Amino acid sequence: MLMADEDGNIFEHPELLMVCRQGGSFSLPRPDELVPLPAESEMFLLPGRKAVGLNPENGELVSLEETAVAAFVSPAHTLSGSAAYVSAPDAPTLPLFAYGAVGFANGRFYVCARRVDQDNRQVFCDIPPAVIRREARNLLKRYPRNRLMQHLMEKCALTYACPAARNLALGRYEAPLPVSRVCNARCIGCISAQDPDSPIQTTPQCRLTFTPAPEEIAEVMLQHGRREKRTPVYSFGQGCEGEPLTEAETIIKAISLFREEESRLGLTPGTVNLNTNASRPEVMEKLAAAGLSSMRVSLNSLRPEVYDRYYRPCGYSFEQVLESIAIAKANGIFVSLNLLYFPGISDCELEVDALIENISRFKIDFIQLRNLNIDPEMYLNLLEGIDFGPNMGLNNFRKRVRRDCPWVRFGYFNPYLGPDGVPVSASLTST
Repeated sequence: MLMADEDGNIFEHPELLMVCRQGGSFSLPRPDELVPLPAESEMFLLPGRKAVGLNPENGELVSLEETAVAAFVSPAHTLSGSAAYVSAPDAPTLPLFAYGAVGFANGRFYVCARRVDQDNRQVFCDIPPAVIRREARNLLKRYPRNRLMQHLMEKCALTYACPAARNLALGRYEAPLPVSRVCNARCIGCISAQDPDSPIQTTPQCRLTFTPAPEEIAEVMLQHGRREKRTPVYSFGQGCEGEPLTEAETIIKAISLFREEESRLGLTPGTVNLNTNASRPEVMEKLAAAGLSSMRVSLNSLRPEVYDRYYRPCGYSFEQVLESIAIAKANGIFVSLNLLYFPGISDCELEVDALIENISRFKIDFIQLRNLNIDPEMYLNLLEGIDFGPNMGLNNFRKRVRRDCPWVRFGYFNPYLGPDGVPVSASLTST
């Protein structure tokens, strides 16, 4: 097990074993739940939380005075277990990250996680930071009047080190396209805005402060399309904005402008994707007609009670989310679920049953296993009183879904779709 002293030094305990949390239970991680800590991951100290380990001689859990430690895994990895700790009564609410259980053995760190996507889309360890800064500044100079490009380079790439914005600067993979200042949900774990009385003191990024014009959006898309000639993806719906469907008409016009120019210039046909809460079924047909290729629907559960407690929808219902999925599929849009995965909850029997039922009902194409970024105890308290049943673990969760829905694939990123609408991205994996 790992722990930290009052100076922030991380060290291993000579006798106690690493413990992980799955839901409300503490246990030793199984060997198939551990991987070496991936490159570009981060280590966190957890203030107000005591490290917990297991005594191998008597099988008892031991709480120490030292501070607990967690790992935030790099993209393409999904947590199979959260960090185990005991919180003090006055422990502060943790910032909006995912807190993986981490330990040490044979000279290296191990984390409870699995790699779910083989795409290296957000790996930057071989790219000098100076190159990213240079390319971002070049775009700032090239598009001085494009507010969206200025925001993406100045705020997202150079200030927040957003992976998507850095890829736009480098002219590769997937271009981010934030458009909305407002949202029609009040997600407990929103990473760009919180209620004034929220116990979450800070958000990882600030929300967009303007609405870009369709022409500005199309200009950013065309810039990306001129450079990324292999698998261009363009994605509305980013962490620095609200819900993109609140600006559906802007998006529809931007896609139409882009598709016209894309064809005229002979660019590689791109995948235009929408990351959304799918709250407005009435605009789905118009989006498809404009040239939308794929839609990624973010949710933490396919059970309305669990969904509502986290998303707190304003002016829409869970049934409208399902209606949007149905209309999108009927209009040829590739539909992914952005399943905000939380170990010990998302893999419980009742959750998996509801997931499989809806994958089968709508013939969902793809599941992106993204980690739910939230204080673990905050999330468990939020769901208190709801029955979940026993959990099966991340690996068995995937096996169960694959057995009942053999057509669906798992990943982490939005896949690039070929001209026939079939994913050809290296991100596809069935393991």
